[in-house]
Amino acid sequence: MSNPSERTLLLPPPNGSAASPSLLHRTLAFFKAEGEPTWAQSFRFYIFDSYLNILLIFIPLSFLSHNLGWDAALRFTFSFIAIVPLAKLLGVSTEEMSFKLGPTLAGLLNASFGNAVEIIVGIAALLQDQLRIVQTSMLGSVLSNLLLVLGCSFVAAGAYYQESCFSQTAAQASSSLMTLACITLIIPAAYYSVQGGGDTSAQPGLLVISRGTAIFLLCIYVAYLWFQLKTHKHLFQDTGSTNFGSPRPQQNHEEEEDIAHMSVVAAGTSLLIVTVLTSFCADYLVASIEETAERYHIPKPFIGLILLPLVANAAEHLTAVWMAMKNKMEITIGICVGSSIQIATFVVPLLVIIGWITGHDLTLFFANFETIASFVSIFLVNTLIQDGKSNYMEGLMLITLYLVIALSFWVA
Repeated sequence: MSNPSERTLLLPPPNGSAASPSLLHRTLAFFKAEGEPTWAQSFRFYIFDSYLNILLIFIPLSFLSHNLGWDAALRFTFSFIAIVPLAKLLGVSTEEMSFKLGPTLAGLLNASFGNAVEIIVGIAALLQDQLRIVQTSMLGSVLSNLLLVLGCSFVAAGAYYQESCFSQTAAQASSSLMTLACITLIIPAAYYSVQGGGDTSAQPGLLVISRGTAIFLLCIYVAYLWFQLKTHKHLFQDTGSTNFGSPRPQQNHEEEEDIAHMSVVAAGTSLLIVTVLTSFCADYLVASIEETAERYHIPKPFIGLILLPLVANAAEHLTAVWMAMKNKMEITIGICVGSSIQIATFVVPLLVIIGWITGHDLTLFFANFETIASFVSIFLVNTLIQDGKSNYMEGLMLITLYLVIALSFWVA
């Protein structure tokens, strides 16, 4: 009889099947998050990492106030406040997933979910035929990012550094795309004026122009993502801002090592849950706007342009200012200008196409005053960032223009 050792296979099984784990084992390992933070650790971090999560108590209050028919002001306030921590949690989920997915997929993920709240609020308003709320909230998101958030970031950086620098080429490329998006709003307004301002005669043409422009803008947005994430990504990397003549001793803002605190499965699950909760709160918020505006004499354009963007972008606002205080101006510019580009070239065209599919005639024709406000805002931003430097005085200019626009919409 031959020795058992002589019967040992001289070659390994084909494709290494003996060494490869089974599909069931890989699936269980994926959901168990082996080698990653556990489910308990992930959700402990997710819930208790920020004091802002205390505001999650307003989520059940939003549900109760809506289903029990409480006063419109209470429904609006509860839903308004509930969206603030939900917006932050959406950002946390996206950031935690990006650790595992790599820079390219992480960039696409951030591009998709960076303005998730605006998309959800916009779709909720669109399906309720609140077209003016859709338009003003989208425009308000652009203006709040370009003027308020960028202005506050410049002022915050100016508290520590006399002057901060950032990539001039990347900033100009981004602002040029914003200028293109602004021009696409001017053309429908010009067409409407040429047609004599008549709703009946101009509406079919506005729909054709808006829907065609929406498709073109989505294409240019995809090209911009490829430009930013692939071919010219070196322009958008944070190479470390330079500061000159710090007016007081610099704070110790050492860069912290990025470590994942959640597993990919836990982050994806939380992202799905928070998105669903946000959609309900956004629906309740939009449903209460009409009654709240009429009962308490608050202009609807002011709600859409000022209040909704403030709550939808709360997490991004804090992040941009914090990065500016750490003198990471490339990241700040990316958040403020990049988020505005996403709104103007992705979210707004997406809503136009969704309206096209669902039978809601949303167009890119904004009121003349709103079009002018967007144009002067982008003009000022382009003027201030074209030299690749910032200081607190430039921040005050941006904030002042935002307050003037807010005041104008309050009395509109």
